[in-house]
Amino acid sequence: MTTEKTANQRGAARLAAVQALYQMDLAGTALADVLAEYEVYRLGKEIDGDVYLKADPAWFRAIVTGVVKDQKMLDPKISDAISEGWTLARLDSTLRAILRAGVFEITKKPDVPTAVIVTEYVEIATAFFEGDEGKLVNAVLDRIARRERGEKKA
Repeated sequence: MTTEKTANQRGAARLAAVQALYQMDLAGTALADVLAEYEVYRLGKEIDGDVYLKADPAWFRAIVTGVVKDQKMLDPKISDAISEGWTLARLDSTLRAILRAGVFEITKKPDVPTAVIVTEYVEIATAFFEGDEGKLVNAVLDRIARRERGEKKA
């Protein structure tokens, strides 16, 4: 059973994973370098007065490495689920990172309830954006969950 402490650490790991994926996308940072940077210097540490939340390092690593490994499978699923006329490349890098991480969990972490995954990534989107990005994340992840997990729309 997942405790609140574990859940909070997974939430922090999800946020850190999105940040790491964004960094890799924008700066071209290598997987091994970004994992080492976050695990040694960021997760649960204080940097320039900002305290990073204690995160589950195994969950963080699983998301980041899984997205990198499975990106060629994840991206078409996302492209098929976004609105017609939009492409994945047209989305903001942060939004791409959020969707890739969320779709990775939906497809590769069947033991995690869909509602938890969707809620966590919608919260991350609303933390980064002030517009309708949270609604987009909700809609895309919900569509993909229904396809992948055979779940009915709530």
